[in-house]
Amino acid sequence: MANVSVTVAELPTLEGKELGSSSWLEISQDRINLFADATDDHQYIHVDPERAKDSPFGGTIAHGFLTLSLFIPMWTEILEVTDASTFVNYGLDKVRFTSPVPAGSKVRLTATLKTVAEVKGGYQLHVDGIIEIEGQERPAVVIESISRVYA
Repeated sequence: MANVSVTVAELPTLEGKELGSSSWLEISQDRINLFADATDDHQYIHVDPERAKDSPFGGTIAHGFLTLSLFIPMWTEILEVTDASTFVNYGLDKVRFTSPVPAGSKVRLTATLKTVAEVKGGYQLHVDGIIEIEGQERPAVVIESISRVYA
């Protein structure tokens, strides 16, 4: 169940509000390997635990784009629009990978609904998101995401 559940018409009432955080999601080495296979990015810092021990990271780390891709399942855990016919990604204004995510770490999203703007048939949402790493002060990803919601 989502942290916040609203109708399309109620979305403007959430403008400027922090909507909460998703649950923690583990970034296992298996998940990293599957992402490497899906994207053909097999750089050793992601998939070779032995060699990665001698890297600046001291072990394997998740691909930045793997962590970014998890924005969607974590975002849908935070906000549910009960009567939306369509909820789509529209784009990204800004993405920064501010800390590596070591294999075995857990991440979660904390999201603020920055703006809600009316578009034909629905709303465009600008979301400020921070993907945190459990036990670390510095986040993994800082994102400004744009979604569209249609009634």
